[in-house]
Amino acid sequence: MEENQCIFCKIAGGQVPVEKLADGEIVAFRDLHPQAPTHLLVIPKRHIPTLNDLQPGDEELIGRLFTTAARLAKEAGLAETGYRTVFNCNRDAGQEVFHIHLHVLGGRKMSWPPG
Repeated sequence: MEENQCIFCKIAGGQVPVEKLADGEIVAFRDLHPQAPTHLLVIPKRHIPTLNDLQPGDEELIGRLFTTAARLAKEAGLAETGYRTVFNCNRDAGQEVFHIHLHVLGGRKMSWPPG
């Protein structure tokens, strides 16, 4: 999918209105199809289709995704009881939007293995 058609690029760019929980180089918002009582998506503003498309030098960006996820989980009251972070890579793993995004899921007991 081209960047100009990507729904997450449109959200990050403000063309699709959502309540942003973080806004800057990293954008976070609630998943429209939540799989847990708390289900957030944390994305880079820069379009990167899959984890396979990361380049050398993207380590800091990925670190910021996780530190943002940890901050939001703490703010949501999930840090003590626990939460899950998930990246899906490509269709067989369940990736539906081809713009990397970190899922933050919590508010219920998680099972293992996950589907």
